[in-house]
Amino acid sequence: MAEKFWAGANLEPKRQHRWLLLMAGIPAFVVKTVTKPSFNINPTEHKYFGHTFYYPGNVVWNPVEVKMVDPIDPDTSKALQRVLINSGYDIPSARLELNDEGLFTASKQQAVSALGGIVTLQQIGARNDVPNKILEEWDMHNPWVEKVTFGSLSYDSDAMVEIDMTIRYDYATLR
Repeated sequence: MAEKFWAGANLEPKRQHRWLLLMAGIPAFVVKTVTKPSFNINPTEHKYFGHTFYYPGNVVWNPVEVKMVDPIDPDTSKALQRVLINSGYDIPSARLELNDEGLFTASKQQAVSALGGIVTLQQIGARNDVPNKILEEWDMHNPWVEKVTFGSLSYDSDAMVEIDMTIRYDYATLR
């Protein structure tokens, strides 16, 4: 009789708690949760004699959602402020008047560079495999920070402060 699929001693599924998110300026240990890259294929519609036919269209990669804790040292809030400034954002209070340098805004090149050019999500195997064997590695190309929410505070809670961040990227590759 064949061995049951899940009963095999050598079967090891990928686990949700073995992973690292690697990006410039943010320590990996502060990242609490992350969504894996995903995509949609937009349909193109064609109507013909009362019927509708659908064809695959453009591929659109969905943003990745990241939840982080905000320790005192290293300060994740300050690290994200540096990412914003390195993206090209000019703090208004630093320039109350226009001067010869003009005003500056974020650019894609600077925003991508602020996160290191590529954000990598690694899923790691069990310790009894090759130590820290990388099972799956997603590279998100041309990533930039689309949104940051610095959490909330409450006198009713002793939970850690969490920061939510949305990362937008052009496309992802799986190695």
